[in-house]
Amino acid sequence: MDNTAIRVQNLSKLYKVGAVCESYKMLREHITESFKSLFRRDCRARRSPSKEDFWALKDVSLDVREGEVVGIIGRNGAGKSTLLKILSRITEPSGGVADIYGRVGCLLEVGTGFHPELTGRENIYLNGVILGMKKTEVEQRFDEIVAFGEVEKFIDTPVKHYSTGMYLRLAFAVAAHLEPEILIVDEVLAVGDAQFQRKCLNKMEDVGKEGRTVLFVSHNMQAVTRLCQRVILLDEGRVKLDGAAQDVVGAYLKSEFGTTSSREWRDPATAPGNDIVRLLAVRVRTEEGEITDVVDIRRPVAIDMEYQVLKSGQVLVPQFSFENEAGVRVFVTFDCDPRWHRRARSAGRYVSTVWIPGNYLAEGTLFVRAAIFTLRPYVMHLLESNVATFQVVDSLDGDSARGDYTGHLPGAVRPLLRWETRLGHYNTQLNATETPTMV
Repeated sequence: MDNTAIRVQNLSKLYKVGAVCESYKMLREHITESFKSLFRRDCRARRSPSKEDFWALKDVSLDVREGEVVGIIGRNGAGKSTLLKILSRITEPSGGVADIYGRVGCLLEVGTGFHPELTGRENIYLNGVILGMKKTEVEQRFDEIVAFGEVEKFIDTPVKHYSTGMYLRLAFAVAAHLEPEILIVDEVLAVGDAQFQRKCLNKMEDVGKEGRTVLFVSHNMQAVTRLCQRVILLDEGRVKLDGAAQDVVGAYLKSEFGTTSSREWRDPATAPGNDIVRLLAVRVRTEEGEITDVVDIRRPVAIDMEYQVLKSGQVLVPQFSFENEAGVRVFVTFDCDPRWHRRARSAGRYVSTVWIPGNYLAEGTLFVRAAIFTLRPYVMHLLESNVATFQVVDSLDGDSARGDYTGHLPGAVRPLLRWETRLGHYNTQLNATETPTMV
C-alpha cells in the first residue's frame, strides 16, 4: 500500500521580474492614474520596466511518506517558501505536479489563513471548516488552542487588532491543534519570542510522534537536526541534496561558511608558520578515525594538528580554541601531554591530538582556531583562525544531557553531570565516590 503523503514531480515556478499584475481599479483610481500619466509620459517613452525570467523553482521532484518529519533548508532565495506556498495551494506552479494526500495545516507568513475582520474565536472555527472538520470537533479542541496561543483575553477581538506575536501564537495553535494530517511550517517561527519558539518546537515533535507528516523550513540548524531525520537542501530553485539530516546539514554548513572538517597545506614553504614550525593539517575525526563534519553530542571527537618542526631546540605548545556561531569563545586547550611538557622538540613531523569527551559540548556549529607558541620567551609562531568547522548534534533519545526536554538549552557547553536522588534523610557523609543508599 502506497503511504505517500506528498508527491512532487518536476515542479517549477516562474516569476517575471519587473512585471506588474493588473488588479481591479475603482473609478477614483482610474482618474488618479490618468492624471499622473500626464506628468510621466515622457519618462515612460525613455524608460520601460525590465522583465526577466526568474525561476524560483526548477524541476523539483520529491516524495514525502506519511509520518515523516522533513526539514527544508537553503540560503535566502533558494525556493523554500515558494515550495511551501505551492504545497499549501497559495501559489500556482508554472509547471509540474504537486499532489497532497491528506488534510493540510500550514503556518507561513503572518496573515495567511486568518480573516482580519473576524475575531480569534471566529477564525478558529473558520479554519476548522476549511480543514473539513465538524463544529463539535473544533469545540473539543477550542480551549486547548486558546490556552496554547495565550490569547484568552482577546479571543473575541477582531484579529486585525492583534499584535504580531498574538497573531502568530494563535495561528500556530490553530495549525497544530486542529489535527491536520500534514503540517507545513515556515521560518515565521523566528519572529516569536524564545519561550514561544520552544513551545512550537515541542509541539511539532509531538505531531511527528503521533505519525503525522511535518514539513519544516528553518535557518536554525539545531532545530532542524533535532526535529528531522531527513533534510532536503534547496539551492537556486533545485534539490541539491536529499538525505539524512546530519549529512545534509553538514554539507550545507560546509558550503555556507566556506570551511571544512579537514584542512591541509601540502607545501610547507607556504603553510602558516615561520622558520621554526609550519602547520600542515587540522582534522576533525571520530573515534573510528573517520573525518567528519557532524558529531553526535554523546560521542567523543578528536581534533588533530599536524605540523613540521624545522628548527630543533624549541619548547613548543600547540593550542586549539573553539568559537560558536555567536562568536563566543567556548574554551581554549593546550597540549599537556606529560611526555612533551617543557621538553624541546627535535626537527621532524608531529601530530598532536586533543580528545573532547562526549556530552561536553553544546549543540551547534563550532569553529576551530589553531596556534603554536613558545612561552620563554613568549613567541606566537602561528595563529590560524577557522581552520576547521564541525556541527554538534544533540540527541532526542533521552540519554544525553538534555534528557527528555526538547526545547532550547542555553550555554556554551552541555555536560552530562552526575546526579543523585535518594529517599530519606540527608546524609552528609556521602562523597563523590560513594554509591548512595536508600534509607
